[in-house]
Amino acid sequence: MIFPIGDDNVKGGFYPLFTYIFLAANVLIFLTTRENTVFNNTFSANPCELTAGQDLFTAFTSMFLHANFMHLLGNMLFLWIFADNIESTIGNLRFALFYILGGLAAVAVHLMIGTGGNCIPMVGASGAIAAVMGAYFVMFPKSRIKMLFFIKIFRIPAFLFLGLWIVQQIMSGFSQLPGLKDMDGGGVAFWAHIGGFVFGVLAGLVFKTRFPKISEQENTELSQPEYRSVNVPAKRYNNRF
Repeated sequence: MIFPIGDDNVKGGFYPLFTYIFLAANVLIFLTTRENTVFNNTFSANPCELTAGQDLFTAFTSMFLHANFMHLLGNMLFLWIFADNIESTIGNLRFALFYILGGLAAVAVHLMIGTGGNCIPMVGASGAIAAVMGAYFVMFPKSRIKMLFFIKIFRIPAFLFLGLWIVQQIMSGFSQLPGLKDMDGGGVAFWAHIGGFVFGVLAGLVFKTRFPKISEQENTELSQPEYRSVNVPAKRYNNRF
């Protein structure tokens, strides 16, 4: 098994407050509501209701719900690795708004492309986290992602890791389109991931123009070999994203 466990840490001027707030909120909500079916049904995002203009607030609340522990763990790991660099660069309130808008964009793309006409509710933070990853892709392409392969640790460039990740999401997303065999896709809302990532790329390009000195400086430093500061860290009724 191979998965990321950290990245090169930036030295931006902002403490990543909202990164930790979002992380803590996701964990706390999961631990306190995981057995509460009524709560999860109420605040998950049902595509049929959203397209009918009903319960629009669930496009936001569903970002803080998770189907099971592994779903939560995977999302929080990626949030922990990628979000602090973005927030440290662009600032706290700007990051919080970007994160929420990225999650909403992910839901919107899923509604437009990825539902296949089903009404399976969606839960998960990974649409918003995909937006963070998209911004990271264009802002810190030379940063190195620390990977764990069994007991061996190695590093790969962020542009390679994130590029391979989005290609896999696109391939899986097309397999969910009508007329193709794998409409279920394992309950994963791949088009939400794709939509969030594209939103993040576009926002990241804007951020690079607003904060050019920081992003260029950090990309130069993070690409140097001697730089070693690293961050380490349910139910079938729903789509996970």
